[in-house]
Amino acid sequence: MTKDNYSMTTEFILVGFMDRPELKPLLFVMFFVIYVITMVGNLGLVALIYMEHCLHTPMYIFLGNLALMDSCCSCAITPKMLQNFFSEDGTISLYECMAQFYFFCLAETADCFLLAAMAYDRYVAICSPLQYHTRMSKKLCIQMTTGAYIAGNLHSMVHVGLLLRLTFCGSHQINHFFCDVFPLYRLSCVDPYINELMLPILAGSIQIFTNITVLISYLYILFTIFKMKSKEGRGKAISTCASHFLSVSIFYGSLLFGYTQPSSVKEEDEDIPVAVFYTQVIPLLNPFIYSLRNKEVINAVKRIIRHKPHNVLKQK
Repeated sequence: MTKDNYSMTTEFILVGFMDRPELKPLLFVMFFVIYVITMVGNLGLVALIYMEHCLHTPMYIFLGNLALMDSCCSCAITPKMLQNFFSEDGTISLYECMAQFYFFCLAETADCFLLAAMAYDRYVAICSPLQYHTRMSKKLCIQMTTGAYIAGNLHSMVHVGLLLRLTFCGSHQINHFFCDVFPLYRLSCVDPYINELMLPILAGSIQIFTNITVLISYLYILFTIFKMKSKEGRGKAISTCASHFLSVSIFYGSLLFGYTQPSSVKEEDEDIPVAVFYTQVIPLLNPFIYSLRNKEVINAVKRIIRHKPHNVLKQK
């Protein structure tokens, strides 16, 4: 073995998308446009919910935090990916790598709990409308949102701590466009058995808990909708839940495919397409999924454009 093979790796090379140099300009433009639209859409939604008092309800508070976490995910991954399209070496330091994965894991975990909280909110709104303001109090809303962030931070810290126990002393080329766990496991000179064991246990537990919350909520919602005699009421209830159910299906489906399988059964080429979907496409789609079919959001945007905030109109 050469001396380099014995040396500890303190930086990596992200080689995702680098095998087709002729496509770099096109990929840069595509991901740059996606990034700009994602940031404008999500941060714009956060600002809109903050500015409009009529949107200061649990559902929109959860939605605002979901948009904030989608922005966090994009900020953690996309700028470095865009930089690497014009970088000669595409290097990222070990600590940059750990920070990138930390914020990515934080965003994805918090999203799981926020989507579950939104499902519970819809359950209370449709199944117990008269008790909504009592059961979905401001205090409970804050507790659920805080819990999502605490869970996200704890989950991230566990995995980053487990990654730091690994030794990277051989190849330092990551066949990915960001520092995800499976490519790092493949580069480890230490057996990542504990990491590979803990990942499906922790990620699987979070998915099971949040998925059960969503499924039970929607089962009760469906039973309630079927019992409604009014077609108008039925249609309104379905419309209220449609956007959230679509977002949940896309989000949980991609994470389930990406993180609950053992890395031993995954091929390297499978990582990138799935990762593009849950790091680029989902944060891009969420603001549109929740906004375009939502009359309250559309009306709030119209008021902002006309410089007539809801609270000013109410005072008049």
